[in-house]
Amino acid sequence: MEHQTIIEALLLGLLEGLTEFIPVSSTGHILLAGHFLGFESTGKAFEVLIQLGAIMAILTVYFGRLWKIVTGLPSDARTRRFVAGILLAFLPAAVIGVMAHNFIKTVLFESPMLICITLIVGGIVLLGVDRLKLTPKYHDVMDFPLPACLAIGFFQCLAMIPGTSRSGATIVGALLMGTDKRSAAEFSFFLAMPTMAGAFAYDLYKNRDALSAADLPIITAGFIAAFVAGVFVVRHLLDYVSRRGFAPFAWWRLVVGSIGLAALLALR
Repeated sequence: MEHQTIIEALLLGLLEGLTEFIPVSSTGHILLAGHFLGFESTGKAFEVLIQLGAIMAILTVYFGRLWKIVTGLPSDARTRRFVAGILLAFLPAAVIGVMAHNFIKTVLFESPMLICITLIVGGIVLLGVDRLKLTPKYHDVMDFPLPACLAIGFFQCLAMIPGTSRSGATIVGALLMGTDKRSAAEFSFFLAMPTMAGAFAYDLYKNRDALSAADLPIITAGFIAAFVAGVFVVRHLLDYVSRRGFAPFAWWRLVVGSIGLAALLALR
């Protein structure tokens, strides 16, 4: 990454923080932006490692809630069930992510055309689900049943295809499992913590020999930008989703995917 600039890293970090928790695919946006900027990172490590900034953002905003959960574990059965639900939802991505890591990073991450197509397809799906007349059964993330949590976890695995969106897949899965829009987005926040932390740790391990001290300034710049932007999004997204739903994000996906596809075809 020695040929990359701090400005590019800041821009990509900002993009990561702004898009990680909304259903538009942060990885898809970063890979597309990196492709057109000519940004190349060692083993595509930068794109995963700057997610630490987004992880720290959600931990910062949710610290009080997380502390209440931790202290309530020994005595509160509802809290224990909620934690079990998050771990159960995390399990499919943990297993499949490790098994398919090389294929994801060397094949799927290297296909800008695939990213544009999945952005468009995902936008159509999100628009359709947002318009369904679903009757929510669950309005609090603490009350999601364990089978529904596991099903949401399998939906999250779709996000291993870049451009799909981790938050988008989990939100669509949660809505189809009977949640309301706000709790679907909030469950996606909680599920992001182990999923992103696991992806970060595993990718750091896999690239431990390829990364060097020269990569640190670029990764640090991306981390800081992702953290600042992530805090802003986490603080305001739930209220926005409660008022507006997910249609604006679906249309954004369609626009970005279409522009990216047109640009790739024009530059062939």
